[in-house]
Amino acid sequence: MPQRQDDHLAISVRVRPGASRQLVGGGYGDPPALVVAVSAPAVDGRANEAVLRALAEAFEVPRRDVHLLTGAMSRTKLVRVAGSAHTLALRLHELLGA
Repeated sequence: MPQRQDDHLAISVRVRPGASRQLVGGGYGDPPALVVAVSAPAVDGRANEAVLRALAEAFEVPRRDVHLLTGAMSRTKLVRVAGSAHTLALRLHELLGA
């Protein structure tokens, strides 16, 4: 379940590092975490950075507005995306349905 403030949205993300292609969409678990597949390996933070870039692109915000809150060493992460919470929540709903 996303944590919502007026100026940001904190979302749960499930990462698939080493994927053949980048993909943001679909859910994992209950409540669903947003699935983010990246081609970068889970080595030296490369997958984390790729996830943050992929989320910035998917939510159409600058990379500087996406921050890792928890889960640096885990496939399940909590990420903060800055921007209009309403707009971000609508986009999250679209992505989870993908």
